[in-house]
Amino acid sequence: MKTSYNLRSIAAKAISQVLDQGQSLSAVLPGLQKNISDKDRALLQELCFGTLRVLPQLEWCLQQLMAKPLTGKQRTLHYLLMVGIYQLLHTRIPPHAVLAETVDGAVALKRPQLKGLINGVLRQFQRQQDDLIQRMDNTDSRYLHPSWLLNRIKKAYPEQWPQIVEANNQRPPMWLRVNRLHHSRAQYLALLQQAGIEAVAHPSYTDALRLVSPSPVNALPGFADGWVTVQDASAQGSVDLLDPKDGEMILDLCCAPGGKTTHILEVAPKAHVLAVDVDKQRLTRVHENLQRLKLNAEVKQGDGREPQAWAGDRQFDKILLDAPCSATGVIRRHPDIKWLRRDSDITELAALQCEILEAIWPRLKSGGVMVYATCSILPEENSEQIMTFLKAHPEAMLAETGDLTIPGRQNLPHAEDGDGFYYAKLIKSA
Repeated sequence: MKTSYNLRSIAAKAISQVLDQGQSLSAVLPGLQKNISDKDRALLQELCFGTLRVLPQLEWCLQQLMAKPLTGKQRTLHYLLMVGIYQLLHTRIPPHAVLAETVDGAVALKRPQLKGLINGVLRQFQRQQDDLIQRMDNTDSRYLHPSWLLNRIKKAYPEQWPQIVEANNQRPPMWLRVNRLHHSRAQYLALLQQAGIEAVAHPSYTDALRLVSPSPVNALPGFADGWVTVQDASAQGSVDLLDPKDGEMILDLCCAPGGKTTHILEVAPKAHVLAVDVDKQRLTRVHENLQRLKLNAEVKQGDGREPQAWAGDRQFDKILLDAPCSATGVIRRHPDIKWLRRDSDITELAALQCEILEAIWPRLKSGGVMVYATCSILPEENSEQIMTFLKAHPEAMLAETGDLTIPGRQNLPHAEDGDGFYYAKLIKSA
């Protein structure tokens, strides 16, 4: 059935907002998905995420096929061509449908005079596809990463970098966190089995299950009733390490969207949790997650560098600092990170993390525990950050997460495991 909208043109607009305006795909997509069918929402997501995942491949191909790129007011048509080539290379959509819908996208973008160009470039790509891909595989474009990031990963992981890059370029696995207030993990595994959903338990993280094939959340037993949450396994590990207890005063800093806040309360429902984030808009998600899971936390907007403004003189038994970071460990979930981040961001983020650490450490009680966590794989934000902190704070002791030569634990993304994630558990001596 013919729709009143052209999905390829919508995808091209979304990619333009990411690449030309610096907006994240997760911020852009919801608005663009409002007036389209559920089936088309999934396809739009696939076209946008997929195109951004393999962007250098598509850009390289277009450079070979066109004398000069489309620029200025025609730039969105350049992204439309990328969406077209992505479909021909990476989806099962019949080529005739790809060409027809993508060419129609030029009309939807009010550039009907460029229909012939779109059609010509896509047909030329079809004829030369095998040769183009073979040639591209001899260039650095095959790694699908910006050169600055590729160089940083190579430097940090001289032996493991090919596996890290490969994992970043895959679709992410779907992990669940079982709400232990309702079921044990073994009990929920049985419920999934009854529903015909295959899953496996994580060997290290208490509540984590990986679905063998991703599933819509409304197919998960008891999702609406809070029995389970979609959350990556590595992110769950930070609360395992924090080990919250009933009656403790716990700070979850940089808490949005609330996955770790709610996990703390599932483990210790009688803890008093203060959840703080600087982003007012993202705090809406924290409230939504608490509401679905029927849990209670004190939620405040605030800057981690200025605890007096939101905590007064309060001290905490435990602090989870999920520090703002480059998010280089979650690229497979958010491929736009590769194109939104800049090399200079890493130094700036490391400086911000240091400021927050210094500001918040005095709020931890003697004998208290702080877990510093990031979803980054870069040492500047992780082990180097903690090494510097430990040198400046003799009262801070590293516990359970490595030795002082490379403090903390660094998870790297792997095809069937959790995302790239870093943890350091610190105890403040009395």
